[in-house]
Amino acid sequence: MARSGICSRREAEALIRAGRVAVNGFIVDAPAINVGPDDEVLIDGAPLPEPEPVRLWRYHKPRERLVSRRADGGKPTIYDDLPDDVQHAMPTGRLDFLSEGLLLLTNDGALKRALEHPAKGWTRRYRVRAYGKVNPDRLKHQLRSLERGITIDGVHYGAVKAELDRAEGANKWLTFALKEGKNREIRRICEHLGLQVNRLLRTSYGPFQLGGLKRGEVVEVPRKQLEELLGGLLREVEARRFANHPRGQVVRIGFDDEG
Repeated sequence: MARSGICSRREAEALIRAGRVAVNGFIVDAPAINVGPDDEVLIDGAPLPEPEPVRLWRYHKPRERLVSRRADGGKPTIYDDLPDDVQHAMPTGRLDFLSEGLLLLTNDGALKRALEHPAKGWTRRYRVRAYGKVNPDRLKHQLRSLERGITIDGVHYGAVKAELDRAEGANKWLTFALKEGKNREIRRICEHLGLQVNRLLRTSYGPFQLGGLKRGEVVEVPRKQLEELLGGLLREVEARRFANHPRGQVVRIGFDDEG
Protein backbone atom coordinates (compact mmCIF):
# COMPACT_ATOMS: atom_id res chain seq x y z
CA MET A 1 0.00 0.00 0.00
CA ALA A 2 2.80 2.40 0.90
CA ARG A 3 4.73 1.47 -2.24
CA SER A 4 1.67 2.40 -4.32
CA GLY A 5 2.19 5.97 -3.16
CA ILE A 6 -1.23 6.40 -1.56
CA CYS A 7 -0.08 6.62 2.07
CA SER A 8 2.80 6.10 4.48
CA ARG A 9 3.48 2.72 6.08
CA ARG A 10 2.05 3.83 9.39
CA GLU A 11 -1.08 5.11 7.67
CA ALA A 12 -1.36 1.75 5.89
CA GLU A 13 -1.41 0.04 9.26
CA ALA A 14 -4.13 2.41 10.45
CA LEU A 15 -6.27 1.61 7.39
CA ILE A 16 -5.85 -2.12 8.02
CA ARG A 17 -6.75 -1.86 11.71
CA ALA A 18 -9.79 0.24 10.81
CA GLY A 19 -11.13 -2.65 8.71
CA ARG A 20 -10.86 -0.76 5.43
CA VAL A 21 -8.57 -3.26 3.68
CA ALA A 22 -9.65 -6.57 2.13
CA VAL A 23 -7.51 -9.34 0.65
CA ASN A 24 -9.27 -11.73 -1.75
CA GLY A 25 -12.66 -10.60 -0.47
CA PHE A 26 -11.90 -10.91 3.26
CA ILE A 27 -11.41 -7.93 5.57
CA VAL A 28 -8.02 -8.09 7.32
CA ASP A 29 -7.38 -6.66 10.77
CA ALA A 30 -3.61 -7.14 11.16
CA PRO A 31 -0.75 -5.95 8.92
CA ALA A 32 1.43 -9.10 9.08
CA ILE A 33 -0.09 -10.73 6.00
CA ASN A 34 1.76 -11.87 2.87
CA VAL A 35 0.22 -11.05 -0.49
CA GLY A 36 1.40 -11.97 -3.96
CA PRO A 37 0.78 -10.84 -7.55
CA ASP A 38 -2.32 -13.03 -7.85
CA ASP A 39 -3.98 -11.68 -4.69
CA GLU A 40 -6.59 -8.93 -4.83
CA VAL A 41 -6.05 -6.07 -2.35
CA LEU A 42 -8.87 -3.55 -1.96
CA ILE A 43 -8.99 -0.35 0.07
CA ASP A 44 -12.54 0.84 0.70
CA GLY A 45 -13.58 -1.45 -2.13
CA ALA A 46 -11.11 -0.01 -4.64
CA PRO A 47 -8.07 -1.92 -5.97
CA LEU A 48 -4.51 -0.81 -5.27
CA PRO A 49 -3.26 1.57 -7.94
CA GLU A 50 -0.13 0.83 -9.92
CA PRO A 51 2.90 2.16 -8.02
CA GLU A 52 3.70 5.69 -9.12
CA PRO A 53 7.30 6.72 -9.85
CA VAL A 54 9.37 8.28 -7.08
CA ARG A 55 8.42 11.93 -6.70
CA LEU A 56 9.95 14.83 -4.78
CA TRP A 57 8.58 18.28 -4.00
CA ARG A 58 10.24 21.47 -2.74
CA TYR A 59 8.11 23.27 -0.17
CA HIS A 60 8.70 26.63 1.52
CA LYS A 61 7.52 25.88 5.04
CA PRO A 62 6.21 29.00 6.79
CA ARG A 63 6.85 29.75 10.46
CA GLU A 64 4.41 28.34 13.00
CA ARG A 65 3.64 25.10 11.18
CA LEU A 66 4.23 21.63 12.65
CA VAL A 67 5.95 19.12 10.39
CA SER A 68 3.45 16.45 11.40
CA ARG A 69 0.12 15.00 10.37
CA ARG A 70 -1.20 15.30 13.91
CA ALA A 71 -1.82 18.69 15.47
CA ASP A 72 -0.28 19.31 18.88
CA GLY A 73 -2.57 21.39 21.06
CA GLY A 74 -4.40 22.76 18.05
CA LYS A 75 -1.27 24.07 16.31
CA PRO A 76 -1.48 24.18 12.50
CA THR A 77 0.49 21.61 10.50
CA ILE A 78 2.01 21.69 7.02
CA TYR A 79 -0.80 19.39 5.85
CA ASP A 80 -3.33 22.13 6.56
CA ASP A 81 -1.78 24.04 3.64
CA LEU A 82 -0.56 21.40 1.18
CA PRO A 83 -2.65 20.76 -1.95
CA ASP A 84 -4.58 17.52 -2.31
CA ASP A 85 -2.06 15.86 -4.65
CA VAL A 86 0.73 16.29 -2.06
CA GLN A 87 -1.24 15.23 1.02
CA HIS A 88 0.22 11.71 0.87
CA ALA A 89 3.84 12.94 0.70
CA MET A 90 6.24 12.49 3.61
CA PRO A 91 8.55 15.23 4.93
CA THR A 92 12.30 14.78 4.62
CA GLY A 93 14.39 16.52 7.25
CA ARG A 94 12.15 18.19 9.78
CA LEU A 95 11.96 21.87 10.67
CA ASP A 96 10.68 22.91 14.08
CA PHE A 97 7.52 24.94 14.62
CA LEU A 98 9.22 28.35 14.48
CA SER A 99 11.68 27.53 11.67
CA GLU A 100 10.99 28.17 8.01
CA GLY A 101 12.44 27.50 4.59
CA LEU A 102 13.07 24.51 2.37
CA LEU A 103 11.36 21.25 3.29
CA LEU A 104 11.54 18.31 0.90
CA LEU A 105 8.51 16.03 0.51
CA THR A 106 8.52 12.62 -1.15
CA ASN A 107 6.19 9.71 -1.85
CA ASP A 108 8.94 7.15 -1.15
CA GLY A 109 10.04 6.10 2.32
CA ALA A 110 13.37 4.66 1.14
CA LEU A 111 14.31 7.96 -0.48
CA LYS A 112 13.23 9.85 2.64
CA ARG A 113 15.50 7.73 4.85
CA ALA A 114 18.44 7.99 2.44
CA LEU A 115 18.20 11.78 2.28
CA GLU A 116 17.98 12.05 6.07
CA HIS A 117 20.81 9.67 6.98
CA PRO A 118 23.99 11.54 8.11
CA ALA A 119 26.20 8.89 6.47
CA LYS A 120 24.90 9.96 3.05
CA GLY A 121 26.48 13.37 3.57
CA TRP A 122 23.56 15.57 2.53
CA THR A 123 24.41 19.09 3.71
CA ARG A 124 21.67 21.38 5.01
CA ARG A 125 22.32 25.14 4.86
CA TYR A 126 20.61 27.81 6.97
CA ARG A 127 20.46 31.57 7.31
CA VAL A 128 20.14 32.54 10.96
CA ARG A 129 19.39 35.82 12.69
CA ALA A 130 20.19 35.83 16.39
CA TYR A 131 20.29 38.38 19.20
CA GLY A 132 22.98 38.65 21.81
CA LYS A 133 25.63 41.05 23.14
CA VAL A 134 28.55 38.91 22.05
CA ASN A 135 31.89 40.26 20.84
CA PRO A 136 32.02 39.61 17.06
CA ASP A 137 35.72 38.62 17.04
CA ARG A 138 35.21 36.17 19.90
CA LEU A 139 32.10 34.83 18.18
CA LYS A 140 34.02 34.20 14.95
CA HIS A 141 36.58 32.16 16.88
CA GLN A 142 33.83 30.15 18.60
CA LEU A 143 32.12 29.47 15.31
CA ARG A 144 35.33 28.17 13.74
CA SER A 145 35.76 25.76 16.65
CA LEU A 146 32.41 24.14 15.79
CA GLU A 147 34.10 22.34 12.89
CA ARG A 148 35.56 19.98 15.51
CA GLY A 149 32.09 19.26 16.90
CA ILE A 150 30.71 20.29 20.27
CA THR A 151 28.99 18.67 23.26
CA ILE A 152 26.22 20.63 25.01
CA ASP A 153 24.41 19.29 28.06
CA GLY A 154 25.59 15.79 27.29
CA VAL A 155 24.49 15.86 23.63
CA HIS A 156 27.28 15.69 21.05
CA TYR A 157 26.87 17.54 17.77
CA GLY A 158 29.13 16.64 14.87
CA ALA A 159 31.12 19.01 12.69
CA VAL A 160 29.25 22.23 11.91
CA LYS A 161 30.46 24.92 9.56
CA ALA A 162 29.25 28.34 10.72
CA GLU A 163 30.17 31.88 9.75
CA LEU A 164 29.27 35.34 11.01
CA ASP A 165 28.06 37.24 7.96
CA ARG A 166 27.46 40.56 9.63
CA ALA A 167 26.70 42.16 13.00
CA GLU A 168 24.24 45.03 13.44
CA GLY A 169 24.43 45.96 17.08
CA ALA A 170 23.15 43.05 19.11
CA ASN A 171 21.70 41.37 16.01
CA LYS A 172 23.91 38.86 14.23
CA TRP A 173 23.40 37.25 10.83
CA LEU A 174 25.01 33.84 10.48
CA THR A 175 25.24 31.00 7.99
CA PHE A 176 25.19 27.38 9.19
CA ALA A 177 25.96 24.19 7.23
CA LEU A 178 25.50 20.80 8.89
CA LYS A 179 24.86 17.16 8.04
CA GLU A 180 23.27 15.68 11.18
CA GLY A 181 20.40 18.04 11.86
CA LYS A 182 19.61 16.90 15.39
CA ASN A 183 16.55 18.30 17.15
CA ARG A 184 16.90 22.09 17.59
CA GLU A 185 20.64 21.79 16.92
CA ILE A 186 21.28 25.31 15.66
CA ARG A 187 19.15 26.92 18.36
CA ARG A 188 20.98 25.03 21.10
CA ILE A 189 24.41 25.84 19.70
CA CYS A 190 23.50 29.52 19.48
CA GLU A 191 22.18 29.54 23.04
CA HIS A 192 25.47 27.96 24.17
CA LEU A 193 27.28 30.87 22.48
CA GLY A 194 25.09 33.48 24.17
CA LEU A 195 22.75 34.09 21.23
CA GLN A 196 18.98 33.81 20.98
CA VAL A 197 17.74 32.78 17.53
CA ASN A 198 14.84 34.91 16.31
CA ARG A 199 14.79 33.69 12.71
CA LEU A 200 15.96 30.43 11.16
CA LEU A 201 15.59 29.81 7.44
CA ARG A 202 16.76 26.67 5.63
CA THR A 203 18.05 27.66 2.19
CA SER A 204 19.15 24.31 0.79
CA TYR A 205 19.10 20.56 1.39
CA GLY A 206 21.82 18.74 -0.53
CA PRO A 207 21.56 19.88 -4.17
CA PHE A 208 18.00 21.19 -3.73
CA GLN A 209 17.59 24.94 -3.24
CA LEU A 210 14.86 27.07 -1.72
CA GLY A 211 15.41 29.55 -4.54
CA GLY A 212 12.53 31.92 -5.15
CA LEU A 213 9.81 29.78 -3.57
CA LYS A 214 7.31 31.94 -1.72
CA ARG A 215 6.14 31.03 1.79
CA GLY A 216 3.68 28.15 1.54
CA GLU A 217 4.51 27.41 -2.10
CA VAL A 218 5.16 23.81 -3.14
CA VAL A 219 6.70 22.77 -6.48
CA GLU A 220 7.49 19.28 -7.78
CA VAL A 221 11.08 18.66 -8.87
CA PRO A 222 10.90 17.75 -12.59
CA ARG A 223 11.74 14.14 -13.40
CA LYS A 224 14.77 15.03 -15.53
CA GLN A 225 16.22 17.22 -12.78
CA LEU A 226 15.55 14.50 -10.19
CA GLU A 227 17.48 11.99 -12.29
CA GLU A 228 20.38 14.42 -12.71
CA LEU A 229 20.61 15.34 -9.02
CA LEU A 230 20.02 11.92 -7.47
CA GLY A 231 21.52 9.62 -10.11
CA GLY A 232 22.13 6.11 -8.80
CA LEU A 233 20.21 6.75 -5.58
CA LEU A 234 17.02 7.36 -7.53
CA ARG A 235 17.52 4.21 -9.62
CA GLU A 236 18.12 2.20 -6.46
CA VAL A 237 15.02 3.32 -4.56
CA GLU A 238 12.82 3.14 -7.64
CA ALA A 239 13.88 -0.43 -8.43
CA ARG A 240 13.02 -1.36 -4.85
CA ARG A 241 9.72 0.49 -5.06
CA PHE A 242 8.46 -1.53 -8.03
CA ALA A 243 9.99 -4.83 -6.89
CA ASN A 244 8.23 -4.56 -3.52
CA HIS A 245 4.79 -3.89 -4.94
CA PRO A 246 2.41 -6.85 -4.45
CA ARG A 247 1.88 -7.09 -8.18
CA GLY A 248 5.57 -7.89 -8.54
CA GLN A 249 6.30 -10.36 -5.73
CA VAL A 250 5.12 -11.65 -2.36
CA VAL A 251 5.30 -8.89 0.29
CA ARG A 252 3.74 -7.98 3.61
CA ILE A 253 0.97 -5.42 3.28
CA GLY A 254 1.77 -3.72 6.56
CA PHE A 255 4.93 -2.54 8.32
CA ASP A 256 6.07 -1.50 11.79
CA ASP A 257 8.16 1.56 10.89
CA GLU A 258 6.98 4.78 9.31
CA GLY A 259 7.96 5.70 5.81
